[in-house]
Amino acid sequence: MKRENYISWDEYFMGVALLAAQRSKDPNTQVGACIVSANNIILSTGYNGFPAGCSDDEYPWDREGDETKYPYVVHAELNAILNANGKSLIGSKIYVALFPCNECAKAIIQSGVKEVIYLSDKYADTDATKASKRMLYSAGVKFRHLDTDISELTLNFNVK
Repeated sequence: MKRENYISWDEYFMGVALLAAQRSKDPNTQVGACIVSANNIILSTGYNGFPAGCSDDEYPWDREGDETKYPYVVHAELNAILNANGKSLIGSKIYVALFPCNECAKAIIQSGVKEVIYLSDKYADTDATKASKRMLYSAGVKFRHLDTDISELTLNFNVK
């Protein structure tokens, strides 16, 4: 008899995205992304952070003030696309904790991703998110909220 109560593919890949988010050094917002092929093979992951070679200690993490993180941070979705290192993403899905901004939506569309699965849409009323949804819809990229009964997954490093 097979084990019951295992997680779905959507829950698994969103879990990978959330785990990737734990690599972010951003003190306020940690976002992760996981790109998956039509055959449920992970093609790439990413999280929000500074570009390679730009020290996390030399750039600002501030959200307000004279110098903020915004001109420097690469979002999780774009990092995942770039981390694919030229692999074809045509027909793939991207799992992301936070609905993509308009800039990430452009990259998602251009890379050939065909579906966005997200957990939070907390910026739904912003112009950037409205633009993102408009572009995704026009380009035929599906987007949907992940509906799950799972509130958390626990990883146990004490495997015996």
